[in-house]
Amino acid sequence: MSFFASSGPAAVPTTLVWDPSLTAYNFGPQHPMTPARLELTARLARDLGIFDRPQVRMLAPEVASDPQLSRVHTAEYIQAVRRISENPMQADPIHGLGTEDDPGFAGMHPASARLAGGSLMAAEAVLAGTSVRAVNFSGGMHHAHAGKASGFCIYNDAALAIAALLDGGVGRIAYIDIDAHHGDGTQDIFWDDPRVLTISLHESGLTLFPGTGFANETGGPNAVGTAVNVALPAHTGDAGWLRAFHAVVPALVAAFRPDAIVSQHGCDSHREDALTHLNTSVDAQREAALSIAALAARHCGDRWIATGGGGYNATSVVPRVWSHLMAIATGAPIPLRTPVPQPWRDHVLERHGVDAPLLMGEDADTWWRSWEVGYNPADALDRTVMATRKEIFPLYGLDPWFD
Repeated sequence: MSFFASSGPAAVPTTLVWDPSLTAYNFGPQHPMTPARLELTARLARDLGIFDRPQVRMLAPEVASDPQLSRVHTAEYIQAVRRISENPMQADPIHGLGTEDDPGFAGMHPASARLAGGSLMAAEAVLAGTSVRAVNFSGGMHHAHAGKASGFCIYNDAALAIAALLDGGVGRIAYIDIDAHHGDGTQDIFWDDPRVLTISLHESGLTLFPGTGFANETGGPNAVGTAVNVALPAHTGDAGWLRAFHAVVPALVAAFRPDAIVSQHGCDSHREDALTHLNTSVDAQREAALSIAALAARHCGDRWIATGGGGYNATSVVPRVWSHLMAIATGAPIPLRTPVPQPWRDHVLERHGVDAPLLMGEDADTWWRSWEVGYNPADALDRTVMATRKEIFPLYGLDPWFD
């Protein structure tokens, strides 16, 4: 396709975005969005040898400029972030700043803009053809709206990456969000854009912030059917989570025919996460990442940008899930029975006072029941999946009962 530059025989296929400066995105010691999530993930990926793989190109992100940020954020909002950045004791509830979720901190603007710059660099690498896949695990700030911060998110890096791809000539993009929270900011930014399919698989808004993301949220008047929401019942585990994913995502991605996929891999659906009520495993998160990689290979010539997101068990869950994500993006997944490197475990014990996991997986049972074997109207999970399929599938010529 003409909008992707020819990369030539020496191209490095996978870009990984990381630099210690990304840990400046720090709301304070009592906030669940601890920068230790990022430091420990990078350390584990390095100890596993992922950063040193020959197919990997490491990039340190730059601070996104105001013109770049303004592609999805209002100029008024960017200036509000700058004011809080310079005087963090202020509060600006109109713009969602200085709140309990998004307290001000010195340097908020450059820290947030650097994180956004990482996803922009990932998009630029894919557009230039220097990579076909890219991961910015520090990103995934999907609650940030055009003019307001929300849910620990200041600038919406995933939306910025999507916008950059569109501006670079990419025709259609599928955004797949598997965070436990609804990807409301990204959905709203592209609500009326028929070029972007946003799919969010999340805990129901009846039991979890932000209280949105129901099946009847389907897109604006010019883009009906391009917002897709699967509102999972609280306590959904691996089998239901993967059943819902496979009952909705692959068929719609195939029908939409995207040129690239951007995905958000918040791992706060894990059973040990204190902020949500889902019950998935590291193994299921890895399985979902493998499935998204397969969709990119099947439909997009491997063009795939993945980000992190939520996830608040910093010493056990987040580093393993995102290390698996990076390994999958490089084309060489790490087996679940792989031992966690001892130096990393020693570091976690010394720095955080907890025993880290022994293995990269949890020996979870990730078997899931295919939709083709039947729909059970007495099951809450099946009812929410069917609600989504009834709203969306006919718009793509798909049968909600059988396709």
